[in-house]
Amino acid sequence: MKKIMVTIATLAMAVLAGYAQGNAQTEGVPYFLPKTGIRLAVLVEKTTYTPGELAMYGEKYMKLFNTPMQKSTEYRVVAINITDFGTPDSTKHYVAAMDKKHSITDVRLADNGVLLAINANPPKPTQPKNFVPAKAMKPLNPKDFMNQEILSAGSSAKMAELIAKEIYDIRDSRNQLSRGQADAMPKDGEQLRLMLNNLDKQEQALLQVFAGTTVKDTTETIITYVPTKAVERDVLFRFSRHYGMADKDDLGGAPYYISVEDLHSIPTMQASIDRGKVKDNAGVYVNLPGKVKISVAQEANLRAVIELYMAQFGKTEPLSGELFGKKQFTQMVMNPVTGTIESVKTENVK
Repeated sequence: MKKIMVTIATLAMAVLAGYAQGNAQTEGVPYFLPKTGIRLAVLVEKTTYTPGELAMYGEKYMKLFNTPMQKSTEYRVVAINITDFGTPDSTKHYVAAMDKKHSITDVRLADNGVLLAINANPPKPTQPKNFVPAKAMKPLNPKDFMNQEILSAGSSAKMAELIAKEIYDIRDSRNQLSRGQADAMPKDGEQLRLMLNNLDKQEQALLQVFAGTTVKDTTETIITYVPTKAVERDVLFRFSRHYGMADKDDLGGAPYYISVEDLHSIPTMQASIDRGKVKDNAGVYVNLPGKVKISVAQEANLRAVIELYMAQFGKTEPLSGELFGKKQFTQMVMNPVTGTIESVKTENVK
């Protein structure tokens, strides 16, 4: 965000902008009103399965049936989060008058030229939270939990037999502890918890040689979308469970559709600032955004839905120049996403 001061360069821009729009205003600060876009954060979970070293013995020793023998990777969409943002609307370029006839002394613009405030300090814009993936746990190494007899086994079949025996011994020890029948019972509940957790960890590590390992990782993909009209089932992106996110033209992925429904609901102007016929508006315009319903679906499965206001589905209105005349001082803060008025305060000037 930056504070706009009247300089020679600024005045030159204002003159050119006013000339291009047939606007007689030659002194002021050029600005844009925004149009509203949406930011879709698609969370994709990647699941990688790696078969165990002794997976072929899983059914014989551990009763693990239909254990996959090949490495595989699959993707799925976990969630789609939708937030809105504002971007300059090139069709709504105006010049706020800063001259002897008006009390506009300070115009605040966003870095992209969108109007934020007049004679006021706008709040600091909020930024979307950065995606932070969950910290990956360090994988267990089965060999760290194997005794010397297992490690020195002369064949994979013998190793599988010994590991299976060790797993069953671990389970037996856990059952005895849980029932209070162990030869060396812990002194308190905390010590019991630690012993049980250690046994669980040993079993989990050793069982990997039969059942394999599954690692999950979640990533975020950002898609921006700025609708200009109502649409129904427009292809937003495609997705494959074999390789994840895909382009809209990649027919190897299943389509995800976006629909934008115009709800034809536009708020009215505040009575305190709607002054009837506007002869002199001091170059100040505001948006009255329209309400829309946005939904994202994969075939018949609705994955996300939200209702919000968008500038381009409403209308633009000029404000009366009386608000910014020499007889009163008006402070106004705008919504950077929709271009509507967030707050307005007027004071009479003596």
